[in-house]
Amino acid sequence: MLFDMISLLLSFALAVFTYNVINDLKIYSIFNSACFSMALFIEIANIAIFFIFGTLKNVLKRGYTREFIYTFRHVLIVVLIALLYSFNFSEIDNSLRISLCIMAPLYLVITYTVRAIWKIILKRISARSAKRTLLLVTTSDIAFEVIENIKNNNFVGFNIIGLATIDCDMVGHEINGVKIVANKETVSEYVCRGWVDEVFVNVPYKFDFPHELVNDFVITGVTVHLNIEDLYDTLGGKRLVEKVGNYNVLTTSINYATIGQAFLKRALDICGGIVGAFLTGIIYLFLAPAIYIKSPGPIFFSQERVGKNGKKFKIYKFRSMYLDAEDRKQELKENNRVKDGMMFKVDFDERIIGNKILPDGTHKTGIGDFIRRTSLDEFPQFINVLKGEMSLVGTRPPTLDEWEKYELHHRARLATKPGITGMWQVSGRSKITDFEEVVKLDTKYITEWDFKLDIKILLKTIVIVLKQDGSM
Repeated sequence: MLFDMISLLLSFALAVFTYNVINDLKIYSIFNSACFSMALFIEIANIAIFFIFGTLKNVLKRGYTREFIYTFRHVLIVVLIALLYSFNFSEIDNSLRISLCIMAPLYLVITYTVRAIWKIILKRISARSAKRTLLLVTTSDIAFEVIENIKNNNFVGFNIIGLATIDCDMVGHEINGVKIVANKETVSEYVCRGWVDEVFVNVPYKFDFPHELVNDFVITGVTVHLNIEDLYDTLGGKRLVEKVGNYNVLTTSINYATIGQAFLKRALDICGGIVGAFLTGIIYLFLAPAIYIKSPGPIFFSQERVGKNGKKFKIYKFRSMYLDAEDRKQELKENNRVKDGMMFKVDFDERIIGNKILPDGTHKTGIGDFIRRTSLDEFPQFINVLKGEMSLVGTRPPTLDEWEKYELHHRARLATKPGITGMWQVSGRSKITDFEEVVKLDTKYITEWDFKLDIKILLKTIVIVLKQDGSM
């Protein structure tokens, strides 16, 4: 969008200059008050049109002919709005209106050229960086063709992590350089356990469509693309038509965020992450000596967790437990208040620094309990937020042993970035002991997500923390 705005300003300046040269005038320049007013207006109108008409939506997936049509429509709307604006102000005369008409073809040529070049650059960058992992689900007879198609038309920059053949068991073999990682019976488990962002299902019309398999994928929370030579009914979620490779696909997802919504959420994360990281540095000055005196060792605690779509990352916290806490966890499993061990919560955890059960049965707490009760241990996670591994609001990331026990519908919790806080934390936090209730609340958050919901949860979190209502 920035390049487009620069192209518009350049086109306007060239149009004014061209008009002056043709008429041998020096009255109008880009610094003239009328010109400056018009330049400011068309830039504001340009930005508004981007958001209202979604001009840059799916820009990488459009061919160059279609891109020209989108660009032409955008230019036409900008010029028409500018001309309408010009007739409402007496200081703007026909000379400037003629300049706007000259600007139209200049803007069309310049911005289309810039978009075409930028698309080529972005495609090359996407192909090299390829962060969105894609699992292909198809049959062995068309697998080579499907892989070739997507490789040659990889507009989004997918990283093809594997192939599942649902007509036969070829696990361990390769087709067109892609390893076969699952068959019809094991592909659901592979999606549940692996780092899979999206799944592309393409089966020939003569093959029975795997409705149950697609439903399993949707339940896990991954984004599913279906080749739509024929349209099929699938389970739940938001649906839209997109392209994967050169295929027209029906995309089904538990929810869908527009580019604008994703930008707002990430912008909020970055702003909150910067503030949080600054506060973490201040808190460190006070907590570090208090932690070290009671339990000599590292001030920070890191642990491998499972994030969005199964991607593993290291989460950071201020250490609130003794160094042997993980070893002693096995001893306390029978006291776990969460059913089936899907999460770990005990009424009084002696692994926390300063916690003791006295001879008379009373409980003594210390610095560790204070850190957890006030949620100060969570502050280093703002570093995870800045790194893009977490969000301010999301679902809590499971540990590896918890994740290993997940069933298909539990994996829906991993359909979004994990968050420092979330819906289930502000709906009862440590009081909820039924993991299915946690999953229900997290799934509700994902399916109903919008930017306002994040703000609402953040405000609730602040109120709860200030009331010192237990750890998150």
